Amino acid sequence: MHIEFRHLRTIQAIHETGSLAAAAERLGLTQSALSHQVRAIEEQAGTPLFLRGTKPLRLSPAGRRLLAAAEVILPQIAALEAEFSGLAQGRAGRMHVAIECHACFEWLLPVLDRFRRAWPEVDIDIRPGLAFDALPALRRGDVDLVVSSDPEDLPGVTFLPLFDYQPVLVCAETHPLAAKDWVEAADFRGQALLTYPVERSRLDLFTELLSPAGVEPASVRKVELTAMILLLVAAGRGVTVLPDWVMRAARTGGTAGGLAVRPLRRDGGR
Repeated sequence: MHIEFRHLRTIQAIHETGSLAAAAERLGLTQSALSHQVRAIEEQAGTPLFLRGTKPLRLSPAGRRLLAAAEVILPQIAALEAEFSGLAQGRAGRMHVAIECHACFEWLLPVLDRFRRAWPEVDIDIRPGLAFDALPALRRGDVDLVVSSDPEDLPGVTFLPLFDYQPVLVCAETHPLAAKDWVEAADFRGQALLTYPVERSRLDLFTELLSPAGVEPASVRKVELTAMILLLVAAGRGVTVLPDWVMRAARTGGTAGGLAVRPLRRDGGR
């Protein structure tokens, strides 16, 4: 027996309306066309689907079995159609986001919370891009969006600026560098530097300031979490360089107590 979705909709409509005429009107068919469809279904099934001569029209045991299948299958098909419609219109689906910077979590999570409220049917899957090559993954289609501070000229990839930022020195209020109006590369000599666990080639502090000046800190300690970096800095365990917006958020959140923030000057203030 070859059962089509229209057959399931027909048996459901007749059961719910109790007559061929009402079911035909609901389905947008003529009563003659619906009667023909019912006869075709019964011929395939080899058994009647309705008890003739009853008002309202009642289902036979075979009809009730087909109705049970319709009540399971049709809602699933409706949900699938709605999901595909949402995908086509960009209202539903799953968005895979890769992040190439630790500090980005500090602002991305609140942004994603607002996104979730605006697009509740879109699931967000976040992958830390530092654990794999995020941009090649983007070009392969493994992820949909990469948040990066290192734009590259890649075919098929478009970079859109989110915001600008400035790296700033963060030290304890009692640290000698807190007495300066700004700091330069030479000020990092002899310092215990706290950084995210990122290669030096991806840290602006090294690529833009320290390495060109030939300056090496006394030590480099890698720490995963921004909050832990700030705690260690406040305890006098070292200094760090973070985006300025991280420190603005820390002040707002009350986690910047005991800390001093100073701008970096590449030219030594000249």
